[in-house]
Amino acid sequence: MYLLFVALLLLVLVAPVEAEVRIDIGIHLPAPPRLVVVPQVPAVQYVPAVEGNLFFYNGQYWAFAGNGWYVSSRHVGPWILVAPQFVPRPVLRVPVQYYRVPPGHWKKWKQTNAPRWHDEYGGEWSRKRNWKHDDRDDDRGRGKGRGHGRK
Repeated sequence: MYLLFVALLLLVLVAPVEAEVRIDIGIHLPAPPRLVVVPQVPAVQYVPAVEGNLFFYNGQYWAFAGNGWYVSSRHVGPWILVAPQFVPRPVLRVPVQYYRVPPGHWKKWKQTNAPRWHDEYGGEWSRKRNWKHDDRDDDRGRGKGRGHGRK
C-alpha cells in the first residue's frame, strides 16, 4: 500500500502540467468589429469603436497596448506579445490619428504622420529595420514592403 501511495505521489509530481497564459490587453469585443481602411495605408484597417489601438492587417489583429505590440488571429485573442522588430511595416506606418488611445507624448506629434518609432525603439532598431524618420512604403501598404518583392 505504501509503495502504491509513493508511486501515485511521484506520478502527480512528475506529470506534465498544462497551463494557459491569457494576456488581457483591455480590449473586449463581443463580436467581430467594424473595420475601417486607413487611407494612408490601404492594406491596414483600424477599429474606430474600441477604446484601444486595434488594427487589422493580412488576416491578423494587431494591438498596441501598454507600449507593446500584440497579435491575434481573432478579435477576442488569445493575444501574443510581439517584439517591435516583428511588427509588419504597414502596421507601423499607420498615422498617429488612428491610434484611439495614443501614449500621452504622441499628442505633440503631427497626427497625420506615423509614430516616431525611431524615438520609441532607438537607433539600433531603426538601422536593423532600415527605418527612416520620414519612412514610407513605396507600395502604399499593399503587402510588398521591404523584403517582399520590392523593386
